[in-house]
Amino acid sequence: MQHIRATVAKEFELVNQLIIDQLHSNVDMVENVGHYIVDAGGKRLRPLLVLLTAAALGRCEDRHITLAAIIEFIHTATLLHDDVVDLSTLRRGRPTANAEFGNAPSVLVGDFLYTRAFQLMVQLADMDILDHMAQTTNTIAEGEVLQLTRAGDPNTTEAQYLDVITRKTAILFAAACYGAATLSGQDEQTRNALREFGLNLGMAFQMIDDALDYDGDPATMGKNVGDDLMEGKVTLPLIHTLREGNAAEQATVREAIISKSTDNIEQIITAIKRCGALEYTRAQARRYRDLALENLSVLPESEARDALISVTELAINREH
Repeated sequence: MQHIRATVAKEFELVNQLIIDQLHSNVDMVENVGHYIVDAGGKRLRPLLVLLTAAALGRCEDRHITLAAIIEFIHTATLLHDDVVDLSTLRRGRPTANAEFGNAPSVLVGDFLYTRAFQLMVQLADMDILDHMAQTTNTIAEGEVLQLTRAGDPNTTEAQYLDVITRKTAILFAAACYGAATLSGQDEQTRNALREFGLNLGMAFQMIDDALDYDGDPATMGKNVGDDLMEGKVTLPLIHTLREGNAAEQATVREAIISKSTDNIEQIITAIKRCGALEYTRAQARRYRDLALENLSVLPESEARDALISVTELAINREH
């Protein structure tokens, strides 16, 4: 990732500085919670996509820096709200903001970050961007509600799962690339191709995330194995196990989903691995990766395009 960031190192630092500057508030709690979650680090993958897409289309301008910060603020707001809804206590290897400060401050600071993102959008003075980001943020909210309504439901289908991760995760990846292309003055065909690139990359990224929840190293991931199950999230590894597992395995998984329990996590992980659910999930992620790489054919050869290819490969070969 450091090698990829080096392609837009100067711009990446400007984004980080803008994020810090825009966290300023006269209300101490806003700054405390905001800095707590932003300082936790993370990949900054979504703003990086803005910068790399802009660089691949010619050059990265101040407006792209602003858009990258907007994308990261929206993503961070969703994390704050997600952790409250999911009752999460650990993210990136340390207590979540809601565990550290409480649920109410986390929700309200998440609201602050959403509104700060829209203040920055207004500064861009681009109705296409404002319209697209408003739709994107609304779709993310719908995805969160859909995921909540399907929590604990073992009858969730693969199609329903794909719908949730499209709305909840992939759509913001898509907005990062589409927005960068829009600010670069690209035609509709190029903008849409890059939107599809982001969408397919986001799908692959989330699928690997869901596989790692049952096959990752907690120390590397910064969260506990089986967290999704404890939250009743029916992800692709579980869906495949319910489809391909034997009667006993299916019964164990169904009961765990309904009760939102990890009491039988070892048995469930064994079942997931035995029936090839992790291999299936990763194969689907590779399929989306291949689609994403095809979408990049609209870009001329460049160091930034190569970096986008590397990001796509990294998304499915990561361990956290």
